[in-house]
Amino acid sequence: MLEKLLNYLDNKNIIILGFGKEGESTYRFLRKHFPEMKLTIADKNTKLLENHLELLEDEFVEVVLGEDYLKDLDAFDLIIKAPGISLKDINVEPFVNKITSQLELFLEYVDVYSIGITGTKGKSTTSSLMYKVLFDQGKSTFLVGNIGEPIFNEIEDFKKDSIPVIELSSHALEFVHRSTNIAFLIDIYEEHLDHYKSLAKYVEAKFNVAKYQNDDDYLLYNYDNKLMNEYGFKYKEHDIAVSLDTIPERENKVYIKDDFIYFNEDKMMDIHEPMNLKGIHNINNIMFILGVCKILNLDIERAIESIKEFKPLEHRMEFVGNVDGIDFYNDSIATIPESTIDAIEAIGNINTIIVGGNDRGIPLVSLIDYLKKSAIENIICLPKTGEYIRDGLEGSNKNVVFTEELKEAVRISKEVTKKNMVCLLSPAASSYGYFKNFEERGKLFKQYVLE
Repeated sequence: MLEKLLNYLDNKNIIILGFGKEGESTYRFLRKHFPEMKLTIADKNTKLLENHLELLEDEFVEVVLGEDYLKDLDAFDLIIKAPGISLKDINVEPFVNKITSQLELFLEYVDVYSIGITGTKGKSTTSSLMYKVLFDQGKSTFLVGNIGEPIFNEIEDFKKDSIPVIELSSHALEFVHRSTNIAFLIDIYEEHLDHYKSLAKYVEAKFNVAKYQNDDDYLLYNYDNKLMNEYGFKYKEHDIAVSLDTIPERENKVYIKDDFIYFNEDKMMDIHEPMNLKGIHNINNIMFILGVCKILNLDIERAIESIKEFKPLEHRMEFVGNVDGIDFYNDSIATIPESTIDAIEAIGNINTIIVGGNDRGIPLVSLIDYLKKSAIENIICLPKTGEYIRDGLEGSNKNVVFTEELKEAVRISKEVTKKNMVCLLSPAASSYGYFKNFEERGKLFKQYVLE
């Protein structure tokens, strides 16, 4: 199964760029199959070796750390880049053809049918749900990529009939020249503008999920998405449009009519089925899943049961608990205004919302206007974007409070939120600079709520 991949990697002068979860996975995979291969590891973290003493014992590895870790990349035959490493501030032209990744190596050299899922929001839930639907139907499937395990951690267990489900961030897609057999492009909104030179480059990276597909492959795409329509993409004739409305001009489509999800003329699922996933955005995600069920000829009734059983992931509109008559929800994953608006619509009965985080230049006007018109009474703002939201709400009839600390925000929320109503953490901003990641932010929120 891995023969072609290992033959390609053999005798290459390789640098592993970035030594987080995926970089470490790449190192262990290469070292297992090439015990004496000369490897270079490059990372900005100058304290990396303190937590990876095994690298000091590896006589065939060289480690480059610090601000200059991106220098001299052209000296290598192959640059295996981790998704989180941004190259926007350096000229990659001299070595761009040497840049690869676990994703691209897998797609190029391992012959299994794959499903790749990307989007600004919703990709983790959709990937996890797609995996559950396949698993429940007895398929050999793996959940890898941005969620689950790095591809190289699971690749040796793939069989000819395996169907890996790969959650794909824009970072993972940025330099790839291969696409999965089935691709989801759930949506695109302004996001990660700190990683790219322009919004156009971010959109271009997302389109790579299907850019290199063959004629027999499928793309399922969000027909309603404004940015995708503005930037355009050359869809194949049998690609499947997904819309919350009818699509008269498309032959292959998943859409809603009379509160039912349809695939072309086939009625598939009542959108009011009792299930754990809430909100129209999750109905949209489910439509992608049902489209794949048709492509792969899965048992639709069993798939619907899997969908109904599926529970939301941690930090995604997660019910934390009822404390003194107040329902607390953790939606720390919400890093853009659209996600926060979706959460408000889905959960309902919200009296207090906690917003704000790292400023990446994403416009907040739509969220501010929405909050002004909403029934939400208390808006607790955290730095840095919370300052702009606070200023934008000046003169409104809202109780707007600014605080520097999440713990204090929770304390205030317990004082001001009405009984039998909801307090929602949905920051509409990333966590970086204030927390390690959105998971840490969400875990601390839950801890403070329950203390």
